Amino acid sequence: MLIAADKFKGSLTAVEVAERVAAGLRRAAPGVEVESLPVADGGDGTVAAAVAAGFERREVRVAGPLGHEVTAAFALRGDTAVVEMAEASGLQRLPAGVFAPLTASTYGSGELLRAALDAGARTIVFGVGGSATNDGGAGMLSALGARFLDADGEPVPPGGGGLDGLVTADLSGLDSRFADVDLVLASDVDNPLTGPTGAPAVYGPQKGASPDDVAALDESLAHYAKVLETAIGAKAAQYAAAPGAGAAGGIGYGALVLGARFRPGIEVMLDVLGFASALDRATLVITGEGSLDEQTLHGKAPAGVAAAARAEGREVVAVCGRLALRPEALGRAGIRRAYPLTEIEPDIAKCISDAGPLLERVAENIGRDFLV
Repeated sequence: MLIAADKFKGSLTAVEVAERVAAGLRRAAPGVEVESLPVADGGDGTVAAAVAAGFERREVRVAGPLGHEVTAAFALRGDTAVVEMAEASGLQRLPAGVFAPLTASTYGSGELLRAALDAGARTIVFGVGGSATNDGGAGMLSALGARFLDADGEPVPPGGGGLDGLVTADLSGLDSRFADVDLVLASDVDNPLTGPTGAPAVYGPQKGASPDDVAALDESLAHYAKVLETAIGAKAAQYAAAPGAGAAGGIGYGALVLGARFRPGIEVMLDVLGFASALDRATLVITGEGSLDEQTLHGKAPAGVAAAARAEGREVVAVCGRLALRPEALGRAGIRRAYPLTEIEPDIAKCISDAGPLLERVAENIGRDFLV
């Protein structure tokens, strides 16, 4: 039995989900062998999943999205590092109820990448998602040695809003170690940088951007990419249109400028976490996340786990707080059956507040259905 589930956002971490599911399974079948492999798709919780799989947690002081210093973590095993941009530049780093769509910066994410390099990493999995930012990775690149200057030769203000005054982009000072590093951009979204499906239009409102802010950010990021053409040539425009460029407020674009290669986050994480070997030992796989819905089918962790398990002939069931997929959609994704908390407790608020005990009861039902 392999538990490979993501977090229930706002309720349980992926590690806690695995613990609760295991407890429920053992209640139904005390002798069952259970292996836990918490997973993530590149967004918040990615470092925690790596640490649970045996990576060492490393902490460093970096700039948060508003410039205040925060303690952020990355994960390291051998010469492979897992860096999560949300640790430095995520929404959770903003004060409650505060958004800064025009001024939040990814500078701290660049500091995290530099810390991974300093620790000896030669492969860096850069998980992006859950960002508070819309700066196209300009802050990150600045932390790594780039200079973004206005008409007076002064640095432009932090955040995507300040990029409208950008005149010169000087990338000559970028950390040269990236030439010898395999940098993997791991994301569950494949949006371009700008346009109707770009970072500001699709994700800006989630970060507090008004319609006017969205329009201003889209224009600023398009201008930013145009100025970068002077620095690195036509590939600046190619990167802006590439899948993943719009991830996490456009930090994906900055990563592509650094030389990253884009891969779906869950595929990367399954490789890094050793999912294939764990799957070899399993007869049934339990995956899941807080809400199983249409987004799940487009690159989220449960879909990736189910696809990999189905390819090896393993049966998959899912746990979730809320289920918004029909059985035929689940079947196409490789999930035989889903077990939502709402089957036990219809009140969503109670599902969120009491997710742990409810999940144990759900897992006990799985145990009875498949193990007894």
